[in-house]
Amino acid sequence: MKVTLRGVTKKFGDLTVVDDVSLEIADGELFFLLGPSGCGKTTLLRCVAGFYIPDDGQIFIGDVDATRMPAHQRDAAMVFQGYALWPHLTVRENVAFGLEVRGIAKSELAQRVDEALALVKMTDRADYRPAQLSGGQQQRVALARALVVRPRCLLLDEPLSNLDAKLRLEMRTEIRRICKEVGLTAIYVTHDQKEALSVADRLAVMHQGKLAQVGLPREVYERPVNRFVAGFIGETNFIEGRVARAGEVQTAFGLVRCATPGSHAGDPVGLSLRPEVIHLGAPPADVPNVFQGAVHDSVYLGEMAQHLVNVDGATLKVFDLHPKIIARDQAIEKASVWFRPENVVVLTR
Repeated sequence: MKVTLRGVTKKFGDLTVVDDVSLEIADGELFFLLGPSGCGKTTLLRCVAGFYIPDDGQIFIGDVDATRMPAHQRDAAMVFQGYALWPHLTVRENVAFGLEVRGIAKSELAQRVDEALALVKMTDRADYRPAQLSGGQQQRVALARALVVRPRCLLLDEPLSNLDAKLRLEMRTEIRRICKEVGLTAIYVTHDQKEALSVADRLAVMHQGKLAQVGLPREVYERPVNRFVAGFIGETNFIEGRVARAGEVQTAFGLVRCATPGSHAGDPVGLSLRPEVIHLGAPPADVPNVFQGAVHDSVYLGEMAQHLVNVDGATLKVFDLHPKIIARDQAIEKASVWFRPENVVVLTR
């Protein structure tokens, strides 16, 4: 089912935490709320869950106005940052708890618990207690407990933040698989950009209680609408300049050609250049953006190398995706850097 937010505002005293947020999340969509700590993303999720009542606006779950509906009446289930498992109950008993509260018959209860455990691949751990499980396994149990009540909307509040890097990668894939297999509409809160970019169907970046940008992961990464989004999603180089003419910006190290027109001549703008779109070495003949610099620091990271290049006093971070083995303090006094106009993002705000 779809979830619709219309002008949702939530305050705590004089502090506005969620500020006039409107969103429409499609049926079966895996939607991410992304942003730094304190941006309002968890508060917004809790408004959808029914734990907080908005001060203004409306929340529709499906076609039902759920703005003031009690949490237990909403067709939604929540997975928390902490697993919140009962330590004295087995995996099976933890998963069954929500069904027992709802008075589900024992025969149906057993079947639904088995189905939920199979979905999260925890059937062989059904008789274990939480202390006998790894963090990833406990998170799977928490997912099964939410799924067993057969919600039409799944709400996830930073569910992977307590896991190590390898388990986070594994669980990203599993959460997406489960949501798509069941056909759930899911709203997922995180501050992890890579998690959002790799899992989301669409995402919203929040800043100071407002939506800074909503779109497909690739759109938001490659075409951020402002400096906050460009700096928050991944890494980027910010270059200050002024519009010379349509498609050209004058910077401290020369004229930069852009695929987007920018503003009026003379207007100050910022350029965002992702480190992976900047290249070292001899450029192709058709590239207009070629500058001379000096590499003053290089770090070999396995799958890539990171270089810091000084170009007329400006430092550009460059990711070399086909690195050679280089020394940490190796300096290259003369190096060409180049990038294509279509990879330059002009930011007016």
